Amino acid sequence: MTSGEEPPVRRTEVGEAYEASTSALQAAKGQRLSLRRAISGLEEALATRDGGEPTAWLDGLCGALEHLGDVWAVHVEVTEGPGGLYQEIVENAPRLASRVGRFRREHADLAERIRAGLAAARSAGGDGEVRALRDRMVRLFADLTRHRKRGLDLVYEAYHVDIGGES
Repeated sequence: MTSGEEPPVRRTEVGEAYEASTSALQAAKGQRLSLRRAISGLEEALATRDGGEPTAWLDGLCGALEHLGDVWAVHVEVTEGPGGLYQEIVENAPRLASRVGRFRREHADLAERIRAGLAAARSAGGDGEVRALRDRMVRLFADLTRHRKRGLDLVYEAYHVDIGGES
């Protein structure tokens, strides 16, 4: 080393970010756009209720919830399944194990709310039931949106990688 040069910095000294592109991370990233679209489908179905025919609105809501339920099942498999994202996160960042546990519980709760919403949409009768269902589905939409945002934060904290807030 010549005079005036700084010594080379060893990567371990600066706490390098774990930025490996793993299959679990890639699967989650690939599935993320499908989930966003399914959540947007729910939002669109909810937005069409303004004074429209309840039967048509309920049919649209059923379609959106059916699709969301299918996409949600894939999301849960990609994140919670063997070799999935959560297993990898806990292996690489054990400090995040309790947050991963909360996500797993949240997955079960959201899946049940999607199923219950679909069942209610299929059997809703009067205006009071439809209004109550819409209110529950608006809360579900908000909670799904919040889940995606918190999922981004979890992945970023685990890998120091942005998997795309726009997708």
